[in-house]
Amino acid sequence: MSERKNAQRPLIVGKPALIMVDFQRGGEYVAGEENGIPHMGGDKDRRVIAKGLVAAARAAGVPVVFIQEVHRPDHVDFGRELDGAEDVHCIEGKRSTEIAAEEVDYRPGDYFVPKRRYSAFYGTDLEILLKGLKVQTLILTGGLTDVCVHYTFADGHQGDYYCRVVEDCVGGSSRAAHDASLNAMEYLQSGARRTSSEILAAFDALKPSLAA
Repeated sequence: MSERKNAQRPLIVGKPALIMVDFQRGGEYVAGEENGIPHMGGDKDRRVIAKGLVAAARAAGVPVVFIQEVHRPDHVDFGRELDGAEDVHCIEGKRSTEIAAEEVDYRPGDYFVPKRRYSAFYGTDLEILLKGLKVQTLILTGGLTDVCVHYTFADGHQGDYYCRVVEDCVGGSSRAAHDASLNAMEYLQSGARRTSSEILAAFDALKPSLAA
């Protein structure tokens, strides 16, 4: 009988990119009445962690890609998104839909991918961007763990990317959904679940040597 090959891969394989999923003023990542989406809370702490990851990525020359969910004001592009627990959210032109630039250090000129669906791959140019950057490993942060992060992870996995999720820098629609989704991602790729400390150490190791 053949041996099952499910050994854990290195944290980073090839070139990584930090994928910042829906760090918006409202939208999916912040609890509150304005966004129409349930959330387990703790977003402020995660944004502090996210900002640190962005700084470390920049210092190591790792591309940072900011994702934004956005829908037209007439709701024509929601599709089936409102058939479940979610209410109207992420409407184009609203302040709550903007990326929380000062909180996660989003800057003019940064890589930016808007999306109309949960997955950052669906109907966007993310794949073209990643191929152009020659990225092999996706490091996912943001929200919701069980929705946009999970579906982006699954599509990345099916596109043969090495996918990692920073488990202390994602938040779910509930604690139970968050935990279940993290387990599901780990099922797809052994070693997918990582802490921000591990990611920071990995980015630090990628920094160019200062030695002459």
